[in-house]
Amino acid sequence: QVQLVESGGGLVQTGGSLRLSCAASRSISSINTMGWYRQASGKQRERVALITSGGSTNYADSVKGRFTISRDNAKNTVYLQMNSLKPEDTAVYYCNALDLPRLYWGQGTQVTVSS
Repeated sequence: QVQLVESGGGLVQTGGSLRLSCAASRSISSINTMGWYRQASGKQRERVALITSGGSTNYADSVKGRFTISRDNAKNTVYLQMNSLKPEDTAVYYCNALDLPRLYWGQGTQVTVSS
């Protein structure tokens, strides 16, 4: 098993930046894929960014060029650097870990972007 704890959310103005962190309870070096998802009020949860154990990344079109996902295996932590934030980025952001065959989720961290 692995527990995930997100942090770094908050209130920021349009155009600002935030860095989210997802700390895992054990080594993430062998975890297949880790990712960030978000869920805005009244909407379905959507994928934001993924990173594989080999370092390959994948982004939703809506965040390409603005968000960067990275992982630090030594710190058992995955990050999401969010720049040029927009009001439509407002959501609860969740970290997940696909450690086959199981999928784990964190509890989420709120990001609010004011216009």
